[in-house]
Amino acid sequence: MMGSWMMGPWLMGGWGWMGFAAILFIILIGIGVYLFLSGYVRPGRVEENRALAIARERYARGEITKEEYDEIYGNLSRS
Repeated sequence: MMGSWMMGPWLMGGWGWMGFAAILFIILIGIGVYLFLSGYVRPGRVEENRALAIARERYARGEITKEEYDEIYGNLSRS
């Protein structure tokens, strides 16, 4: 009797829900690693876009000339 209780589907004796949850967890970790390595998450891109937005705003306000804007844009697009 004791042996069958310890080998129920929710314990180590069978997969049950714990096995399903473990497989799902591993799949989610794998997807996260794939997205990170494939470049889906690019923190540097946000900063670059923000720098270009600031340059556009400064150009629109007349704080910098077209030549200065083109130089800033060229420098940021090369990196």
